Amino acid sequence: MSIPPAPVEGLLRELAPQVLGVLVRRHGGSFDACEDAVQEALLAAAVQWPADGVPASPLAWLVTVAGRRLVDQVRSEAARRRREEAIALATPQSALLAPAADAADPTADDSLALLFLCCHQALSVPSRIALTLRAVGGLTTAQIAAAFLVPEATMGQRISRAKQTLKASGGGLSLPEGQSGAERLREVRHVLYLVFNEGYTASGGEELTVPRLAAEAIRLTRLLLRLTPGDAETAGLLALMLLTDARRTARTGPYGELVPLEQQDRGRWDAQLIAEGLELLAAALPSGTAGPYQVQAAIAAVHSEARTADATDWPQILALYDLLLRLDANPMVALNRAVAVAMVHGPAVGLTLLDDLAADKRLTRHHRLLATRAHLLARLGTDPRAAAQTYRQAASRTPSAPERRYLTEAARRALVSR
Repeated sequence: MSIPPAPVEGLLRELAPQVLGVLVRRHGGSFDACEDAVQEALLAAAVQWPADGVPASPLAWLVTVAGRRLVDQVRSEAARRRREEAIALATPQSALLAPAADAADPTADDSLALLFLCCHQALSVPSRIALTLRAVGGLTTAQIAAAFLVPEATMGQRISRAKQTLKASGGGLSLPEGQSGAERLREVRHVLYLVFNEGYTASGGEELTVPRLAAEAIRLTRLLLRLTPGDAETAGLLALMLLTDARRTARTGPYGELVPLEQQDRGRWDAQLIAEGLELLAAALPSGTAGPYQVQAAIAAVHSEARTADATDWPQILALYDLLLRLDANPMVALNRAVAVAMVHGPAVGLTLLDDLAADKRLTRHHRLLATRAHLLARLGTDPRAAAQTYRQAASRTPSAPERRYLTEAARRALVSR
């Protein structure tokens, strides 16, 4: 199948959750059958629309085709007889063939409920990510598998198990209320945060970034903010993504090599994304108690506002990390805070903090702890051999090829600078 033109592809991704919401709302617990039918409708549109033109009512077209695919699945596969019975009991057969006009103007936008469903507590975090990207993002299994560097069959099994888990849990298309709703919203934000992080810095492979994943995370977070207007943490998450992604093109050199923050050409940063992120953050912060994403966005904002690396307001960043550590006491936050401490009070003080963090089993063998230690040792300048050795240890533990090359080169530079 050829890749559809960008406007068509964007429209399909925008409509995917709406179509799925209509089908799931109609057919109750048959999420897996509905999602398969929607994917087939999206593929059909990707082939037909570029050639024949986008229909007058693309949502109605997709709902009609997806509904027909769902009927075909139920009728033709004997192995799914129990699913056919469940759909028949839940919905009159005539409803399966209801005219598209009934769905073209749904009474409610089910996108938020669909996000909640894909981030159901019964699912593992990897399953939530995969199901969200497929069901709400409209990405194919092959696209998700390629982004996460796993075989398509493996990702297909993960998605299939996730749908079966949803079916067994009885998860439905509904909006949780009160504390449950707040908790589920936190889970949705966390999934989108993880998707963005994987897109901004791939956990493995030959490429430093996966731009498609970062872009999809931003798109879905925009959708989430539109569906939850006034939610300061969602606004903070979107601001964080925009301010961070603004630096993406400057993070690699002409040969794909990693360029650390302090060496980046800030003229290559995306000024439009920075302006949007700063505006979002300025509107979110006065609205109430700041959450972790707002504080992380504030840290990114301080970096964005510095014209040069030397002009960075590290005392302000350290104060923000102190606040973030109180809100979200995890080892990666503590590691980043140690860097800020080193920038304010000197590398020797930062190294002392790293000694304490080394006792945390979650960090003991992590390449980022070693890379940070090597960086501070190199800045201290008293033991270049130790810095080089630590850089090499970090390089041996990272699954990312660009990071491995950068750390290996840093080890060489540490010895040359003696």
